Amino acid sequence: MATQKAPRLVISAPHGRSGKTTVAIALCRALAGRGLAVQPFKKGPDYIDPSWLSEAAGRPCRTLDPFFMRDAAGVRQAFARGSNRADISLVEGNHGLFDTADETGMGSTAALARSLMAPIILVVDCERMGRSVAALVRGYQEFEKSTTIAGVILNQVVEGRHEGKLRSALERHCGIPVLGAIPRREELRIPDRHLGLVPRSEGQALLPTISAARAAAEEHIDLAAVLDMARAAPDLEGPAPAGRAQPGRPSVRIGVVRDAAFSFYYPENLEALQEAGAGLTFIDALHDPALPEVDALYVGGGFPEVFMDELAANAPFLQSIRLAVEGGLPIYAECGGLMFLARHITWQGRSAKMAGVLPCDVEIADRPQGHGYVLAEARRPHWFLDAGVQARGHEFHNSRLVDVDPELPTAYRLILGCGFGNGSDGLVYRNVLAGYTHLHAAGCPEWAPGLVARARGRDST
Repeated sequence: MATQKAPRLVISAPHGRSGKTTVAIALCRALAGRGLAVQPFKKGPDYIDPSWLSEAAGRPCRTLDPFFMRDAAGVRQAFARGSNRADISLVEGNHGLFDTADETGMGSTAALARSLMAPIILVVDCERMGRSVAALVRGYQEFEKSTTIAGVILNQVVEGRHEGKLRSALERHCGIPVLGAIPRREELRIPDRHLGLVPRSEGQALLPTISAARAAAEEHIDLAAVLDMARAAPDLEGPAPAGRAQPGRPSVRIGVVRDAAFSFYYPENLEALQEAGAGLTFIDALHDPALPEVDALYVGGGFPEVFMDELAANAPFLQSIRLAVEGGLPIYAECGGLMFLARHITWQGRSAKMAGVLPCDVEIADRPQGHGYVLAEARRPHWFLDAGVQARGHEFHNSRLVDVDPELPTAYRLILGCGFGNGSDGLVYRNVLAGYTHLHAAGCPEWAPGLVARARGRDST
């Protein structure tokens, strides 16, 4: 056992859309701007908020999720590994502080904070609120008394009289420090669309939002008090934090399609592939003329529907994908990657031709067709799972498959989740496995070694 000094804070809120992502971005950027090594984490399955946190901190945002990591010990181990050599770690929660599907509260941001013994900063949206802020915060202080709410940051505040009322009420009734009060500013709003915020990967035009967030933090948040609060967190006891295993010479090369259309990759997944013996080649499906020489291909999620015209216009690249599949190249694809490998995508009355590898089409609905955790059981042995073995992942998609070949086998029976809508997920075609489930390396430790082994033996069926 080892003791780790790990300054840390959890950023949460009473409910979603309170501004906790904006505050987390602001703190990451402002503290990194002071020369500190800031390690961001995101609680729960997510790619979009982490893309912003990664940009703000200058370090890849990592995942902390009790469902993927099985228990509190797994969460602490992931935190210890990710926070090693960081001056401060900031964990952005998800949903409201106590929200979870489990009525006992297990799986909430509050439970995560308790397992990490991390102080919580509560971000409160104060629009159209006055003295009532004290009743709200006091209720959160009392609800689970073992949950340490160490400070409050007020958001959407009108400077002057409004801010004074809020601070006075909290001081009188809650006895909790107000670490900052962020005014209403349009430049702090991150644009969103059908699946949440716009990912950071979609262009330089979004970067002024991060600069505005930093300026707001430096002007309106007591950063010294935030640092003191993080440094006051007790030492963590557990196994000595393990760094990444240093892989030797790569035995295979796996292509990873990563561009503005496909940006949903957990850093832990990419690291797991490298630790299993793979070298990674990053590929731009929007601009590269052809698939490079690789032993397998990984196509993650993203928003191919937003870029469907650009993807369709890169006909030589699409042709190279089809030829590679006919030649036996193993391809693993998730959600947006599944959509890309289909024949067509139809969205908002428009249709575009995709790679045409899989005998199906995709249409985008107005409402989510699958949203939440996935527990998938392998129907039959395949690349990385024996029959009956379970994998943990998540899904969030507005798209659905249409005109699917009914004879096409599927890889998973879903115990939890929607997938294709019939209790199954994971189309299997030649050496392609493509489904709506996003896997995390912690939720399916067999995935990375299995994909690398498949790449080594790509001629096998």
